[in-house]
Amino acid sequence: MIKKIRWRFIWAAMVAFFLVVLLLGSLVNIVNYCVVTRRNDETIDYILDFESKSRADGRGQRGVIPPGMPFGGLPDEEANYMTRFFIVALDSDNIVIAKSMDYVASISDSDAVAYTDKAISRMSSRGYIDGYRYARFEYEDATLIVFLNSTREIQSMESLLLMTIVISLGSLILVFLLVFLLSKRAIRPIAQNMELQKRFITDAGHELKTPLTSISTSLDVIEMEHGNDEWTANIRRQIGRLKGLVGELVTLSKLDEVKPVNTKEETDLTAAAWEIVEVHMPQVKASGKEIITNIDDNIIIRGDRSSIQQMLSVLIDNAIKYSDGREPVRINIHKSHGKANIIIYNSCDYQTPPDTGRLFERFYRPDESRNSSTGGNGIGLAIAKSVAEAHGGRISASCPDGKHMTITAEI
Repeated sequence: MIKKIRWRFIWAAMVAFFLVVLLLGSLVNIVNYCVVTRRNDETIDYILDFESKSRADGRGQRGVIPPGMPFGGLPDEEANYMTRFFIVALDSDNIVIAKSMDYVASISDSDAVAYTDKAISRMSSRGYIDGYRYARFEYEDATLIVFLNSTREIQSMESLLLMTIVISLGSLILVFLLVFLLSKRAIRPIAQNMELQKRFITDAGHELKTPLTSISTSLDVIEMEHGNDEWTANIRRQIGRLKGLVGELVTLSKLDEVKPVNTKEETDLTAAAWEIVEVHMPQVKASGKEIITNIDDNIIIRGDRSSIQQMLSVLIDNAIKYSDGREPVRINIHKSHGKANIIIYNSCDYQTPPDTGRLFERFYRPDESRNSSTGGNGIGLAIAKSVAEAHGGRISASCPDGKHMTITAEI
């Protein structure tokens, strides 16, 4: 139990830290992308404005900057010499009618046409194509597409993204090591409290056995001298319930230990299950109910035989007690994919479907009135869950309509 609490603490801390790192890293990169993209778009707008003024002066060809004219569209004179771009003009049929290639050196005419085709095929009027930021503009009877070289900006964004990922991974590893080392100290008070609780339950169980034995012995003497009556019968029933409760509490306390199952060896689950079924047959007959078994032969698993039989006894006893008798209690045990599957079914009659998620909690009772009549303490299914988990398995329940209960254990 302590080990599980520790790993849950580590898991919760790591998930919280991961979400914070993911949020911060995403925000940093998104903001950087928006800033860089806005700056590129502003540069493209300056280029378009410069191209428009050039045409207004009557020196330009149709839709492009006149050749040989120095670029001076940006407010920063130095940035004008660093800005590399090309412009393509298209007619209404998307046929290239003019190109301005004076401000780029690495793009040929065929490359410009290829970039243009990609830009036309996209729905968005702005975007990135390889290392270029493009923007489409409708200008009189032509379409202008400006391609701005953004290789350095894209590399800068990629570098920031890579650096964010590396730093985040390094931080996650470092935080995991710190949380792992400090988690034991963090949950030490919980471990101490749980240890005290287990010790109290064990000591209380041993202390209660003595007065219960004394009461039972005194009851035997009273019955020999005065005979049996309803009062002595009720006292004997309550003594039995107290002994059962003490035994279950001690069992739960042992299952909460770091190694709840001391020895695991090859166990014939088929034979172990039939032994428990035979034990409960008188209970079935006395209650006037019916039981149907479907247990595969030669199911061999690795585990503690007594613990597994205790789990089976709890599940079968629970199904018999709370069955309303409309349908037989069904016990199906088979092996699949290297695991043993135990399925216990019984019909029931809950006015509202029980909360199956809480059914395996200690002292939880879906129907207090019925549990008091059947003598349940709300501990049996908690024991079954602990046994299943101690064998590396799991257990679950399903009762969607309140009329059919199915408990499935996998070990």
